[in-house]
Amino acid sequence: MVDHDNDVVMDGQDDHSATSGVPATSNGFTKTEPEPNGHGHAGAIKDEKEEKLADEKDPFIYPARLKRRGLLPTGCCYDDRMKLHANADFGPNPHHPEDPSRIEHIMRIFKREGLVFTGNDEDLKKVIRTDPRRYMWRIPARHATKEEICLVHHPEHFRWVEDLSRKPTSELRRLSTVMDQGRDSLYVGSMTFEASLISAGGAIETCKSVVVGNVKNAFAVIRPPGHHAEFDAPMGFCLFNNVPIAAKICQTEYPEICRKVLILDWDVHHGNGIQNMFYDDPNILYISLHVYMNGSFYPGKPDNPMTPDGSIENCGTGAGLGKNVNIGWHDQGMGDGEYMAAFQKIVMPIAHEFGPDLVIISAGFDAADGDELGACFVSPTCYAHMTHMLMSLANGKVAVCLEGGYNLEAISKSALAVARTLMGEPPPKMDLPKINKEAARVLAKVQAYQAPYWECMRPGIVDVQEMQSQGGQRLHDVVRSAQRFNLSEKFGMFPLYIQRDVLFKSFENQVLVTRNASEARKLLVVIHDPPELHAQPDPLDNSLQPHDSWITDSIPQYIKWAIDRKIGVFDINIPQYITHPEDTESFAPKVDERTQQAQIQELMCYIWDNYLQLYDVDDIFLMGVGNAYLGVKLLLINRDVKSRINGVVNFVNGNLRPVKSDVDTDLSSWYKDNSRVYVSADHACWADADLSRKVMKRRFGSVIRSDVSGLGRMMNEHFKDVQDWMVARMRPDDEKLGDEMVDDA
Repeated sequence: MVDHDNDVVMDGQDDHSATSGVPATSNGFTKTEPEPNGHGHAGAIKDEKEEKLADEKDPFIYPARLKRRGLLPTGCCYDDRMKLHANADFGPNPHHPEDPSRIEHIMRIFKREGLVFTGNDEDLKKVIRTDPRRYMWRIPARHATKEEICLVHHPEHFRWVEDLSRKPTSELRRLSTVMDQGRDSLYVGSMTFEASLISAGGAIETCKSVVVGNVKNAFAVIRPPGHHAEFDAPMGFCLFNNVPIAAKICQTEYPEICRKVLILDWDVHHGNGIQNMFYDDPNILYISLHVYMNGSFYPGKPDNPMTPDGSIENCGTGAGLGKNVNIGWHDQGMGDGEYMAAFQKIVMPIAHEFGPDLVIISAGFDAADGDELGACFVSPTCYAHMTHMLMSLANGKVAVCLEGGYNLEAISKSALAVARTLMGEPPPKMDLPKINKEAARVLAKVQAYQAPYWECMRPGIVDVQEMQSQGGQRLHDVVRSAQRFNLSEKFGMFPLYIQRDVLFKSFENQVLVTRNASEARKLLVVIHDPPELHAQPDPLDNSLQPHDSWITDSIPQYIKWAIDRKIGVFDINIPQYITHPEDTESFAPKVDERTQQAQIQELMCYIWDNYLQLYDVDDIFLMGVGNAYLGVKLLLINRDVKSRINGVVNFVNGNLRPVKSDVDTDLSSWYKDNSRVYVSADHACWADADLSRKVMKRRFGSVIRSDVSGLGRMMNEHFKDVQDWMVARMRPDDEKLGDEMVDDA
């Protein structure tokens, strides 16, 4: 039950009459109005002795006195009636991830671990007198009013949810079946409206209790969740958007002490509803950490990933510019390292600069290790550390409102870690794993997008528009221009015109050929990454000087060797990103892999169809360097070239790509017999015995483990080996020339 006289969360079933209006007791914890001058009747006590005597007579002391003594407890809001929102579809498989038992499991672990009081009244008085912070204090839930909900929702949406309580079961089942598809992802029942009102009311009372100082912080164990619900529509298990309702109420009722609110959303799904409700609000800072996956992860659409919500580019609009921060992970599988890095590099610097009066955590635990829907690996310890960092804001006024999380064990353990931290336990020690490289790029891009709006985000960020106004160029464009000039000066190479509009714009100056290419009896086609950049920053100010920066490019030595032997050369540079005039961001977005693969495939097939297969040559060798060796694979798969290609050489320090074809069943065997694939010594495949055996299979080619790491080092190390191998594979009628080449080498 809940002890209404003492307002401490107690063991057993809740008495729901409390939520319909609990009379204020002598401890004052059911009030949400600040006491005059922060004292109440305690103002009459003049000294410590009189205060002690008063406490002995009345142990249920006022929050103001507790606050003065530094003894404000943590609050907890819970009501069994929120479990009444259940799936109306009583078919053979009625289970749904948003299970009513989610909140029950959380409260059960709170009780089991001693966070809530389970003794009698006499024991309770002793606890309050000696250590009132030992347990969480109850915050009664209540029904939110229509007026409160319509601060952020359209009245028609309120009426739609309200009408659910009047619909027959057959209609509720039909609605649940229809709305559980696509982005709606929702079920409804006859008590959905009732539970939704209490969930929103619980969030309101939790936040108000924190704002006015009745508790130091609080945890609202509520459902249904809210952060997907839009202004005029339910969505993603959510009916009313609890946190925005509570934030607006606090701003409206306490404008002098709650003007600026930070909403931190660590649910694995983006809180599209919260973002859209406050997108132009300068006093609500919304920060979301979520899986984005180029817009294909919920609430995005897999079949149409170009949905706007959740992108790191969405920074707010109008007066709210900069008040929307999306940290959208590139993939699932993120864990403690990525989340702690996000907090240290993005969340906390921006939050401190914003200076909130209240912090509300939209606490979904579906990024927790063990949650199948989220498929991430955030530990309870990490949740504790994130909570602890947020408690350094707003004088510790933190309200935690439950959102998602669908593995009952994971959600319970994660919520327990957060609650213990709120109550004052230091977070456990944690060993941080290395951060995912692509996740580090995501954080760097978030910093770049937020730099115009936050001073703390500007160090190390280049203002691209300013650079362009000064006649600046991106370095990779300068490097390719220099490559073209050098190859033209040394070897007479010139750009190959590509008669395709999109391809020509993308690969202008990226394909260079020697002047003898059309008459040569032998051809070397090199598909490679851009040159590698190396720089030594200044140890004092981290600045870069041209003298301390280097470009390494091992391709020219192969071109020179070929030209000296009258071998024609195609040099194909595959940039990671093609610069366009409209690119004004510090971190230009990389072309997604699917688009880049389509471009490379079209380019390689165009060159083969219009040049290589038309030339009367004896020998053609393909060489792939770095990630660009994808072009070799795509050409082999999409064109029947085996009879024209003498051999393939690849240098790999990234993804190892299998070459196989459903149409040409002999392709993998041919590739194995006619290739040399040099793989970097530090490649991950060598660290695992199973992987090592796998890459030795024929579809990966003739794999050779290099003794060195890095593309440049490998190309230098195996330069002589490649020459000998190519010479040995030349046509018999070129045997004499081959012998001369070996001697020269």
